[in-house]
Amino acid sequence: MLGVDIGITPLGDLTGSSLAKSNRLWIVLIAGIILGFFISIAEPGLMVLANQVDLVTTGQISRISILVLVSIGLAIMLSLGFLRIFYNIPLYKILIVIYIIIFGLAIFSSREMLAIAFDASGSTSGILAVPFILSLSVGISKLKKDSRASEKDSFGLVAISCTGAILSILFLNLFAKTNEFSGVLEIGSSDANSIFNPFFVVIPKFFQESIFAILPLLIILLVLQKISFRLKRRELRKLLTGFLFAFIGLFVFLMGVNAGFMDVGISIGKNLSLLENKAYIIIVAFVLGFVTMVAEPAVSVLTYQIEEVTSGYIKRMVILIPLATGVGFAVALSIVRILIPEVQLWHYLLPGYILCLLLMFFVPKLFVGIAFDAGGVATGPITATFILAFTQGAAHAYEKADLMVDGFGMIAMVAMSSILTLETLGLLFAYKSKTKGTENRND
Repeated sequence: MLGVDIGITPLGDLTGSSLAKSNRLWIVLIAGIILGFFISIAEPGLMVLANQVDLVTTGQISRISILVLVSIGLAIMLSLGFLRIFYNIPLYKILIVIYIIIFGLAIFSSREMLAIAFDASGSTSGILAVPFILSLSVGISKLKKDSRASEKDSFGLVAISCTGAILSILFLNLFAKTNEFSGVLEIGSSDANSIFNPFFVVIPKFFQESIFAILPLLIILLVLQKISFRLKRRELRKLLTGFLFAFIGLFVFLMGVNAGFMDVGISIGKNLSLLENKAYIIIVAFVLGFVTMVAEPAVSVLTYQIEEVTSGYIKRMVILIPLATGVGFAVALSIVRILIPEVQLWHYLLPGYILCLLLMFFVPKLFVGIAFDAGGVATGPITATFILAFTQGAAHAYEKADLMVDGFGMIAMVAMSSILTLETLGLLFAYKSKTKGTENRND
């Protein structure tokens, strides 16, 4: 968080302002593709999901293919988001077209790949990508003369970017025809007698991964410093310090998650699903979803950004508590899907997203961007690791469940519930504002 705050986010602010000042659309689009690709590759949540897909499919869907394809998809859609800002295209029109394409492709997708596709969308929007993309959009939209349009355009870029992940996986399924999978889940370390050895074993792998994740962003900073930024030495040193902290944090996070944290989630899910009374696992799922959302770093970034952009009109706690409650229900419903095989993921997603798209016509336009951004932000590194492991542990142990079908899809549920929660909150704010305005006129 500290590294992101003093290194990654300022890079996004500076880059967004520099791109807008260039007034050359082709530069903005190319920069969007390059920046989007590398910020997605560096995202911890996506790294974890890619590793988990590789593990569960026993290499049938490789980690590198998930990382590259999802990052390409996000990069292309990030550029599309830049186009929307430059040409003042309403966000709801873009999202309607994109989701019509997504659900059109979903008809031809296997159940396994559908779950992975929507999970990938949530995994791309974590602690590195969200602050960077938000600061990019704020940097570009601030240069508009219309301050109200600028405020609306500050949100929505995350939402558009994340759809690229869904589209890339659905296209992979469409052309590769990868429909037959054998789901396998390894639980626990092979060295049960040592506490620290599992962590020491993974140090070289995740140290290398952390370097490869941060290095491209560092190169971008140094190149832009030479070409455009021209920061003073003290300011540049501060950004470089931020990158160092981000690297250390990413390395410790990946090591902790893969060597211990996810094993705990798997074990909890496994043991609770084996209990005779299934109410326990549903209740625990709700509680885990709620407290995880409160702890999610990317959610903290978004809520502060909302409060700042709206000049304190929308307080962060007004966003956080309903969001955490909605996510709690989403995780609980994901467990219900595991316990009742007849309930499929699309039974939730299709009506849920139809409702999300319909609400866009009634919700204040600022809240549309906030809601769809929250859908990506809520599925950050904590949700994409611990809660994912929890649901996979439950799906692995419950004999009626399919690990490949039921073990994925939770992240998609969290994203959808976040959108619905924030849009509902937007309706309440609109009603409250209208009532207050009527009272003032009557006075």
